[in-house]
Amino acid sequence: MKQQLLFVLPSLEAGGGEKSLVTLLNCINYEQYDVDLVLFAPKGIFLKQLPKNVKLLYLNDDYKTFTSGLSSAIVSFLKQGKIGMAFSRLLYTFKSNVIKNKGKAEQYSWNHLKKSINLLPKEYDAAIGFLEKSSIYFVVDCVKAKRKIGFIHNDYVKLDLDASFDLPYFEKLNTIATVSEQCVTVLKEVFPTQKDKVQLLYNIVSAKLIHQMAEEPVTIDTTKPSLLSIGRLHPQKGFDLAIEAAALLKKQGLNFVWYIIGEGAERTALEQAITKNGLEKHVVLLGIKENPYPYIKQTTIFVQPSRYEGKSIALDEAKLLYKPIVVTNFTTAKDQINHLKNGIICEMDANSLADALTSLLQNESLQNELSLHLSKESLGSEDEIDKFYTLVNG
Repeated sequence: MKQQLLFVLPSLEAGGGEKSLVTLLNCINYEQYDVDLVLFAPKGIFLKQLPKNVKLLYLNDDYKTFTSGLSSAIVSFLKQGKIGMAFSRLLYTFKSNVIKNKGKAEQYSWNHLKKSINLLPKEYDAAIGFLEKSSIYFVVDCVKAKRKIGFIHNDYVKLDLDASFDLPYFEKLNTIATVSEQCVTVLKEVFPTQKDKVQLLYNIVSAKLIHQMAEEPVTIDTTKPSLLSIGRLHPQKGFDLAIEAAALLKKQGLNFVWYIIGEGAERTALEQAITKNGLEKHVVLLGIKENPYPYIKQTTIFVQPSRYEGKSIALDEAKLLYKPIVVTNFTTAKDQINHLKNGIICEMDANSLADALTSLLQNESLQNELSLHLSKESLGSEDEIDKFYTLVNG
């Protein structure tokens, strides 16, 4: 009999965790596993990359009403005589809007949101909350399963969450999975009573698939050195630092173009910074690209200016395409980059980033050396699927 698995995620919008899940789902042996997937919002650029074997589940009508607009939700609940639900919706909106820390807002508003969600009728062999916060809370509160697993895809401390809120949920998990050695260390320090549950499972990255997809034709300016960064337009990803560094490169008279793939709430602020610094010809926001690999292949240098990461999938993908890499010194950077061997690690400020890029742009020999080193590394992680099977089978 097949094992019954459930995965839970907010959506399949562009993001490292989302891409990691889609890759994992494309590696699962569906002769041995039946897989259901709950998305709080069934949308995103990765949606059409789901294997046909995955069954997408839709949540109940109260949840759909709850997550509609505030006024329409309250009116609908009041018409149905669900006064408590209308009050929960009001409290949910209040906490979501008043609490400035969006991560904590998601935590503290969960108890109101979950009142709209019915317990799933099916019992699973394993249920996996594939992202921190609500995905894990859903698995604990709304699912019957023999094993419950929660994934943390970032350095927990950098997420600035309320650990006292998470602890009761983590106590009900069988495994807390995370994606890098540093993330393992942090989780064990923050949750010492749960340290025996913490397991390392690298993001699955397929070298064969990435090289194949990188052959798709795209058009970028190849007449000058190009830089590329990928990520949500969010303060975590440090694109404001990238624009400051680009302004410094321009002042030095360097001829370059810096492409940024991604979308998010910071777009307007970044566009304003580009205009303020006269960088319209030097920094290009490309938006979301379903297939970023041809852009990585054609760029001169891949840049990851993040403030924090768990284990950057985009960085692993750039390594697989043998790109010279510059990263800021976020806490997990050394888990992926060996300084001056397969990339350059610089301090987390615009001056250091600009200096590192200048030195690499002007040193073609070092570029070739970094690329050669990467070409000799064993970088694919398809074998991680066996570790995943161990997690779900206990």
